[in-house]
Amino acid sequence: MTAFALIGAAQLTVFAASSLRDAFEELGRRFEASRPAVKVVFNFAGSQNLRTQIEHGAGADVFASADERHLRALESAGLVEAPRVFARNEPVIAVPAGNPAQVSGLRDLPRAQRIVLGAQEVPIGAYSLRILDAASKLYGQDFRQAVEARVASRELNVRQVLAKVRLGEADAAIVYRTDALAARDSIEVISIPREVNVPAEYPIATLRAAHDPAVARAFVDLALSPEGRAVLSRFGFQ
Repeated sequence: MTAFALIGAAQLTVFAASSLRDAFEELGRRFEASRPAVKVVFNFAGSQNLRTQIEHGAGADVFASADERHLRALESAGLVEAPRVFARNEPVIAVPAGNPAQVSGLRDLPRAQRIVLGAQEVPIGAYSLRILDAASKLYGQDFRQAVEARVASRELNVRQVLAKVRLGEADAAIVYRTDALAARDSIEVISIPREVNVPAEYPIATLRAAHDPAVARAFVDLALSPEGRAVLSRFGFQ
């Protein structure tokens, strides 16, 4: 038994951003190993979709978002306890293996004929627009416009964005480094210059309507613990 062991509920429902899937599934296995009576059930989707589900009464015990905006909105509505940042991520450019559009850096992004971004309400989409705005100050005021003219689709979560690249339906996309690492067998990764990049911060909180608040808080504690941070680091989170 670990230091987080508790006598808990039969099921713990965790709503988590799509980019957390691999790391959180590992955390879930560790959590269950310390509590044979508890089953961790995940709902992975875009943070904006998860927020909407919670606002409409969906049963969740813990929510981990890919940005602070959606959790802060739930906090303002009195639906979650105080969120805490537990991980950070880094947006990067993903291109298909072989890089057919010959995109060597962010400045080359308009070379791609088909660019895929997250929708504006999706955290990775919001981060992408902030990056393009910052880049326009370096590369010219029309840089964002030039990129958006090449956008073929805007997806509802980062895994859908990445899938477009893996399937050859996009010449370039902006995703998180963690997702790019998980797909490194079929894509190439191009870093975004630090001076224009926007680090992604991931907050986590328990729901005030959690079935068993003590068990929900224990999962949050695991994510924030050295053990949890080691797992997140192994999957590329900072």
